[in-house]
Amino acid sequence: MQSAPDRHEYPAHWEADVVLRDGGTARIRPITVDDAERLVSFYEQVSDESKYYRFFAPYPRLSAKDVHRFTHHDFVDRVGLAATVGGEFIATVRYDRIGADGMPASAPADEAEVAFLVQDAHQGRGVASALLEHIGAVARERGIRRFAAEVLPANSKMIKVFTDAGYTQKRSFEDGVVRLEFDLEPTERSLAVQRAREQRAEARSVRRLLAPGSVAVVGVGRAPGGVGRGVLGNLRDAGFTGPLYAVNKAFPEDLKEIDGVPAHRSVGEIDGHVDLAVVAVPAEHVPEVVAECGEHGVQGLVVLAAGYAESGPEGRERQRALVRHARAYGMRIIGPNAFGIVNTAPTVRLNASLAPEMPRPGRIGLFAQSGAIGVALLSRLHRRGGGVTGVTGVSTFVSSGNRADVSGNDVLQYWYDDPDTDVALMYLESIGNPRKFTRLARRTAAAKPLVVVQGAGSAPQGHAVRATRLPPATVSALLRQAGVIRVETITELVDTGLLLARQPLPDGPRVAILGNSESLGLLTYDACLSQGLRPLRPRDLTTQATAEDFHAALARALADDTCDAVVVTAIPAIGEASPGDAELAEALRTAAAAGPAKPVLVVHVEIGGLAEALSAASSTAPRARAAATTDPQAHSAPPRAVESHTADAPAPDAPALDVPVPSAPQPPGSATSPAGAPEGAHLIPAYPAAERAVRALSEAVKYAHWRREAADPGKVPEYDDIDERGAAELIDGLLARGQGLTLGADETRELLGRYGVHLRPAVPAPTADEAARAAGALGYPVALKATAPHLRHRADLGGVRLDLADEEQLRRAYAELTELFGSAEELRPVVQAMAPRGVDTVVRAVIDPAAGAVLSFGLAGAASQLLGDMAHRLVPVTDRDAASLVRSIRTAPLLFGWRGSAAVDTPALEELLLRVSRLVDDHPEVVAVTLEPVVVAPHGVSVLGASVRLAPPPVRDDLGPRTLPVY
Repeated sequence: MQSAPDRHEYPAHWEADVVLRDGGTARIRPITVDDAERLVSFYEQVSDESKYYRFFAPYPRLSAKDVHRFTHHDFVDRVGLAATVGGEFIATVRYDRIGADGMPASAPADEAEVAFLVQDAHQGRGVASALLEHIGAVARERGIRRFAAEVLPANSKMIKVFTDAGYTQKRSFEDGVVRLEFDLEPTERSLAVQRAREQRAEARSVRRLLAPGSVAVVGVGRAPGGVGRGVLGNLRDAGFTGPLYAVNKAFPEDLKEIDGVPAHRSVGEIDGHVDLAVVAVPAEHVPEVVAECGEHGVQGLVVLAAGYAESGPEGRERQRALVRHARAYGMRIIGPNAFGIVNTAPTVRLNASLAPEMPRPGRIGLFAQSGAIGVALLSRLHRRGGGVTGVTGVSTFVSSGNRADVSGNDVLQYWYDDPDTDVALMYLESIGNPRKFTRLARRTAAAKPLVVVQGAGSAPQGHAVRATRLPPATVSALLRQAGVIRVETITELVDTGLLLARQPLPDGPRVAILGNSESLGLLTYDACLSQGLRPLRPRDLTTQATAEDFHAALARALADDTCDAVVVTAIPAIGEASPGDAELAEALRTAAAAGPAKPVLVVHVEIGGLAEALSAASSTAPRARAAATTDPQAHSAPPRAVESHTADAPAPDAPALDVPVPSAPQPPGSATSPAGAPEGAHLIPAYPAAERAVRALSEAVKYAHWRREAADPGKVPEYDDIDERGAAELIDGLLARGQGLTLGADETRELLGRYGVHLRPAVPAPTADEAARAAGALGYPVALKATAPHLRHRADLGGVRLDLADEEQLRRAYAELTELFGSAEELRPVVQAMAPRGVDTVVRAVIDPAAGAVLSFGLAGAASQLLGDMAHRLVPVTDRDAASLVRSIRTAPLLFGWRGSAAVDTPALEELLLRVSRLVDDHPEVVAVTLEPVVVAPHGVSVLGASVRLAPPPVRDDLGPRTLPVY
């Protein structure tokens, strides 16, 4: 690459793959001396008008001097980037550092002129916006803080690129040219613009895969059977609405079709556009297929082949090469080692998967990394929709396999504004980018429920991503903070998803219980208590209850202002007056239809006929959609499959009843409106066990509470006594000593003090006499503490002596410590003034390389160390976050007057948490803070011990330009 002595080493870390506005991909990389021919070819394809806009004059061709100038960069004061597709330039951008006089300059000059040129065929795809993000990040890295651009007034597209970017800017007009100047420091608006563009681009890239106009299956066998032939049959049987093509290079030249589908020997032979290719050939033949598809303009690939990252180092390299190859052509990939994708929309009807039957249309989006789990989830939803538990359906299904390219984050971007998806269910083996996932999850959960079960997976196979160092329990807590409904098994995933898809969200935790079994009612009552709900006394209708009795009882419960949800329990009854299945179903149906919008669940035991009767309903899709479906099998009951059942898998008769219930109108986005409810109908889910029903209801209650809280997330308070600049100067001076260091006691006290966190002085006491002098200066009573690592904060081992009222007690305690534990040099004793009595707590903050800054809180000692009773929040923490953090631990009652004890000053504790959050948010160089113990008294808090670690902060990839994962 660059070899001249005045040039810096090629900056490979500037290379990036990006998703463009239309969902295609491009590669951005630095321009080098080897790109002369590519630059000339690119320029020849640019229109005269675009050339005029770039150079302000007719400029038909580049001179040799121009080519040299535009390909020779020092990567500091002169930088050029190119966007490429298929290895060829589609756009370029460059900056030149200038001084105050507008002439070429070097550092410390911090301004540069920037200019773009985009090939006409690629204008409107968001290429210039992506290049601006990347050249801006490069400029900031090289010490440039401001860009200037001169644009002709008629070049409105380029002016819009600059003005829409969200940077702080000013505009002037002189000599017929618009001059734009803008700061490169990210602003709240520029980040919002960037993330909105990211969402639109990534959603469209997934939409191109899930809603293709045409599909080719590559690797269709000539004989029946085989993966390719099976997928082709699944596509055909599902009624895919676009053209289908079968491809196999081994087809005879005279073979024109197979299974009624046009047959071709290669993708290039297809006389027409292909949007999606399903690749069902062995891994060693995939590169050839990728090249064919890229040359033919295919937009996306579903790669079913195995033999990639899951198979070891050689497979990982093969997977990386696959992704690089596909992205070079602007294609995205599902897989490899994928099960496939499904879209049940009547305008698409895509079953590009190994699932032999098309799922019923519905409102649930389903994502699974594991093909086996994807099969289980589809089977479970299919079975529960097949006449046993009512009809439920799927809008889209993605099984990503190794998720080498398209991941759960991409699918979340698609579901966020997909009008056909109202509830999202995800099985994740790992979260490759927790910071981005929590950001996307929070936004999605504010609009529609997101239910996640996470396996014990590791980092994505073949991904070059930073792994989180946070324990799984902490990650789970952070997901819940983001509104994710976190469940433990796929059974709970389906149970909770079905409830949220069919019923309104509850207004609170109060639960009415009614039914014809006293025992089942009590079981439900106990289950509610164990899940933190507030059940009302169960109402026993007795085993002689008629359908009218159920109807009346449910109607009264729904009308009762003291309940927020109703659980109906039902067992088989004997006698002439016992209601028939259809009769009971109709009774529940009509009662729910007439009552207020509250969630209703049914717990039923061995009433298969009732389940059949209650399931006589349309799908969860709107009726207009169902009417538009032309496939008569779309709503028929599938045959029962024989399955093996694991501990968390429901048996085939583990159902949910579905009753269509007209609903009262609700405002869009209302927390009490049903998630994904069809207009005019709700479906009542039912469960074979009280515990399963109540667990699902408990998750719905917590999610509804989060939705209400999310509407007012609180604010990050400003404190007048915070000295942010002084803290920054102190940190810079300390870091000048080395790359990372743990601060000493004085430095810790000074840094914390800049943020209003005052550490009680602890005076070193290497001798008993010095301990006595320190105590005299501090004032009795005092505490004597050993600060050796093995004794720190260990009052249980005798390393801390409290309430020493005079010098005699102090000297006796000092002698006992040194006699029991060793010399003063080993113990490192300190003397500290006694703090007011209260509850000992611990506050920690850490910057995780993947998840970001996390603030944690718990009680000091066994509660946090042995039981793991800690609560966590992402930084920055708002006032509402701090209040909930204090109340989230299981031992929180000790702070609020448990068993007659004095309540402590939780507002002061919350302020302390907010100040620590501000410290690590304002100064990412503060990579770890521990305050222990923090004694919270009835009035005020006392920080008795603290440690702070400084280091260069991890790179914030969420603040940089948009990029796809690196390989």
